[in-house]
Amino acid sequence: MNQVTSRESEADLPGEAALPGALPEALRAELVAFRRDLHMHPELGNQEFRTTAALKARLELAGLQPRVLDTGTGLICDIGDLDGAGPMLALRADIDALPIPDTKTECAYRSTVPDRAHACGHDVHTSVVLGAGLVLAQLHREGRLPRPVRLIFQPAEEVLPGGAPDAIESGVLEGVGRIIGVHCDPRVDAGRIGLRHGAITSACDRLEVALDGPGGHTARPHLTTDLVTAAARVATDVPALVARRTDARSGLAVTWGRIESGHACNVIPNHAELSGTVRCLDLAAWRAAPDLVHAAIDEIANLYRAKSEINYIRGVPPVVNDPAVTGLLRAAMTARRGVHSIEDTEQSLGGEDFSWYLEHVPGAMARLGVRTPGERVPRDLHQGDFDADESAITVGVELFTAAALLDAEPLLGVEPLLGAEPLLDTGV
Repeated sequence: MNQVTSRESEADLPGEAALPGALPEALRAELVAFRRDLHMHPELGNQEFRTTAALKARLELAGLQPRVLDTGTGLICDIGDLDGAGPMLALRADIDALPIPDTKTECAYRSTVPDRAHACGHDVHTSVVLGAGLVLAQLHREGRLPRPVRLIFQPAEEVLPGGAPDAIESGVLEGVGRIIGVHCDPRVDAGRIGLRHGAITSACDRLEVALDGPGGHTARPHLTTDLVTAAARVATDVPALVARRTDARSGLAVTWGRIESGHACNVIPNHAELSGTVRCLDLAAWRAAPDLVHAAIDEIANLYRAKSEINYIRGVPPVVNDPAVTGLLRAAMTARRGVHSIEDTEQSLGGEDFSWYLEHVPGAMARLGVRTPGERVPRDLHQGDFDADESAITVGVELFTAAALLDAEPLLGVEPLLGAEPLLDTGV
């Protein structure tokens, strides 16, 4: 695992002769080294100063002009002639790490920062977009980049509600017509990607509820607000009410992680707290969720004469892949590695702030296979021992460079690729 494996010869790859932008061997090795450096020096959201500086230096070395975002970390970089070129295709990477320890014991590039780890593959995503940018910059110098491309290196994906809204506020989508991204998937073999039309991740919000009443003696609950019972009924009845007031196919679910109240067995307390999450598979239901949840909590609280205070914290909406942009990714992967390198993927219950970009422009996210073929037990995301087969970096770079070229497909004469039979729409 994690050895720099040799890839097929250029002539063996479908469409390679007709489509430029293969990853040179020297650059491939450099990107692996770049990824390992990031892996050893993980930085949390909005603290990615070293990562930002490393990216900026490498892009400037290639003659490009990256701009650091207004938030102080993360950056964007445009490649190609912008005048009169029309909307750009954006390639997005997230650059932050997780606040968990790296538990890999036999790894030369394990994290050197206590309780910090790139356990979600953002170092791979970052290396992929960097590599794609360097290849596309070379194609531009050779006059073979038909349309400009924007690189987006976004901070704070792991910080609710994600760094994407701040990046959008900084102008990263100005002039962008479509956006694509990848996310590491340890269930998919390196050399392959997973695609899905429609929702590919889920929404996730945070919910905090405080209930208050006058309190009293357990001998006389009829004279006061029985707050423990009120809290228990909120915990059990609110999820049931919400589930019955939404289409079951939306998967809207309220799940509690904490409930707390009282100090003595014979005293009715005057305060109770509950906190949990609201998860949802469907974008429309997610948008309606705050009002539904508020109404359900107030209804139950009022039934028991408890005063409710609700803090509904927006997380992220689901990533809903645009069919046309998903088709672009499919065509790009087919051109590079053949149609059999693509597999259907299910909708994840996890959240991804890439979804915020899709509130403004159409886009799609692919699952990038990072499991070493033959590995029986994959290392899961958000675990301290997570690692990736680094041959996935090559796959990601060539997927993105092909997408950038095929985004202007009438100029390249590859319309049949984009018209290929689409993936089965397995959206909810």
